[in-house]
Order: sequence, then C-alpha cells, then structure tokens
Amino acid sequence: MSQGIDYGNLMHTAMRGLIKTVLKRVSETGLPGAHHFFITFDTREPGVEIADWLRERYPDEMTIVVQHWFENLEVGEDGFAITLNFGDAPEPLYIPYSAIQTFVDPSVEFGLRFESSDEEDEDPVEIDAESIEVEPEDEPHHDADIVSLDSFRK
Repeated sequence: MSQGIDYGNLMHTAMRGLIKTVLKRVSETGLPGAHHFFITFDTREPGVEIADWLRERYPDEMTIVVQHWFENLEVGEDGFAITLNFGDAPEPLYIPYSAIQTFVDPSVEFGLRFESSDEEDEDPVEIDAESIEVEPEDEPHHDADIVSLDSFRK
C-alpha cells in the first residue's frame, strides 16, 4: 500500500538541484552579465563549515553575496565550497544545499525560499524579487556583503 507522494520534499530536491546546476555553470564559466546571488543559509545545519568568528557573529543564519569577487567555487553532490573576502580576509566556506534557506538572483528577478520543516508550508516559495532594491555600484566591491533578508520574508 502506498504512503502517498511527498511533493514538498520532491520540490525541495528539485529546487536544490537547480541551484546546484546554476552554481556548477558559474564554477565553469563565471558569472554571466549582471547575474549575482544572495544566498541565505542556516549556520546551524550539520555540515556547514565557516570560520569561528563568522559563526559567532551569525549563530543562526548568514547571507552571502556571490558577485564581484569569489574564488575556489567547487560544486559537489551535497553542497558547495567557495572562498569569499570579508574585510580583506579571504575565508573558505562550505554550504550544504540542505542549509540553504533562500537563493535570489535579483538581476533577473528570480528567487527561491525553502521553508523549514517546523514551519507550516513545506513547499519552496517564489520570492518577489522586484521588492529587492539593489543600487548599482560605481566601482567593483571586493568584499563579501552580508545582507539580512528578513524584510523579504512573509
């Protein structure tokens, strides 16, 4: 007898697969055009590897911006590694896909949000990327930016 189809879990798997595919392409060819990503992740998720000082500063969640400067983007089956610059200090990070809470590319008004299993709605929700205000920069910014996306949450 069938237990039913877990559509929420299937959607999470598919959307994380989409993120993995996008990051893999970026690792091979770089960011095309104006594309850039805001990625918010749960720093408490098993497998997250960040510097102790970052974990102290962001004990629950952290948002990284993948845009002007990043190195060593390696995309694996379960997560990705990337080196970002925090105040002229390169820091390696490892983020399992299961830790990702939001993935936004404001250049094309695309966004995904993953609700945790303790929240009511377990399906990924599309973020209204039009509500994200990104001001153009006069010159490239070489530090990683950490942005709170709390104002975009419903």
